[in-house]
Amino acid sequence: MGASVEAATGLPGILFTAALAVSVCFWLLAAVGAVAVDTFDADVDLQAWGMGGVPVSVALSLLTALAWLVDVGVTALFALLDTSGPTAAVLHLAAPGGALLVAWRLTCLIVRPLHRFFPDAPTTRCPRVPPRTPPADAPPGHTGRGTAPPDPYPEATAPPAT
Repeated sequence: MGASVEAATGLPGILFTAALAVSVCFWLLAAVGAVAVDTFDADVDLQAWGMGGVPVSVALSLLTALAWLVDVGVTALFALLDTSGPTAAVLHLAAPGGALLVAWRLTCLIVRPLHRFFPDAPTTRCPRVPPRTPPADAPPGHTGRGTAPPDPYPEATAPPAT
């Protein structure tokens, strides 16, 4: 228990603890009706990050909670293993970044099934890009993307002599 409290209140875990406290305060305000859940939806678009389809407050609160859990768990594990030295210092500094990356990926996976509960939120589908067609005067094998690859057997594709 002491290692967990120390991990949550020590550097660099205090950054995630502060963000989690802000998130909890937001949800308390949302519970009493002081703010709407979709308050930040007009300000931030999470489509590019793979967390679209739900309100921004839901996605970022989930990201914050997961990052806090992973960071506190890893930091507490380091404390229990009694690591010391320069390698341990680097691992302690890398833990928040790794926790954020793991939390982001988990948030993307968790947010996907939540789309059905938020039908008004935009989905994470990418817009369809029409395929590029080669120009009419393009040589055979030209895909429309840059230059055509050189033909290794030009005599095989040459038109027959008449």
